[in-house]
Amino acid sequence: MKTLKLLLGFALSATLFTSCYVEEANFNDNTAVSLDQLLHSYDLWYVDINSTQGFGETQFLQIAFTLSFDNGRLYANNNLVDIGSQGNGYGVQIGNYSAYDMILDVDHIIDGFDSFDVYQIDNNTIELYNPFNDTSYFLDGYQRSNFDYDFVFYDNIHYFLQEYEAWEKTYTSELGALNEFDNENYLQFLSGGNDSTFRSSQDENIFNPDNIYWDYTGVYGVGDVAGNMYLKTLTLDYDFFDNEFFELSVIDDGTIELFHADSGTTYEFAGQGYIPYYRSSDTQGKITKQVDKPKKRKQKTKKVENLRENKRS
Repeated sequence: MKTLKLLLGFALSATLFTSCYVEEANFNDNTAVSLDQLLHSYDLWYVDINSTQGFGETQFLQIAFTLSFDNGRLYANNNLVDIGSQGNGYGVQIGNYSAYDMILDVDHIIDGFDSFDVYQIDNNTIELYNPFNDTSYFLDGYQRSNFDYDFVFYDNIHYFLQEYEAWEKTYTSELGALNEFDNENYLQFLSGGNDSTFRSSQDENIFNPDNIYWDYTGVYGVGDVAGNMYLKTLTLDYDFFDNEFFELSVIDDGTIELFHADSGTTYEFAGQGYIPYYRSSDTQGKITKQVDKPKKRKQKTKKVENLRENKRS
């Protein structure tokens, strides 16, 4: 999750979180404030990945949406699943830290030790400069009460799709014409690499995502819908029968709805195998836990083959 991670830019700072400035965090050069006090002045530090300067990478910062500093314990929201509720909004503990003078030392649970020079840019912005890779990260401070978790979630659906080992089709609407995608029962959105690779499978009733046979590998893209933050578009590039285009809606943190525009069919997919990210977007940098297979939703109606044959003709 590198440059594509958060496309919030200056618009986010200017329009969504403007109310987050607080008087008690109004530091200046005439006020003697310790680094630890500065880090504690905000509940959440949003990692503005697009402002990063330098050509190196600090792995835990590359994947973090937010950081929080709590008496030597370092927390991060690395996942979009349950963001805003996991760890009371702080996320999960990813390591420990110590702050002295204007130096921040971090001991990450996987990546190990890193040290940063810290510079205060303005009232709610700090720079973390890593001298080991000559790269600077910029963090903006916010309070939980006025941090827009929903915006961060919906602005990064691309990565939400990657937080499950697979997505299993659990519902197909009665309405809709026959189409090739009816045969696809599993989808997978891969992190790392170009961050736009998907796989699909026509397997059925697979309990363990590791046992799915992936029939096809292609490229996918997620787009915005003007005037509707909660609705996205999903394009799956199937070379052998053209692209498949959907309207993508999130039902909950483990279920998505895909409306197939060409056929008028609605599908629901449930996530299998939640991936809690602790490090980077490669397969060695994630700790995966297997979750119970979600129960399939009972279909009140079913597509009738003779009706579908009529539609085909």
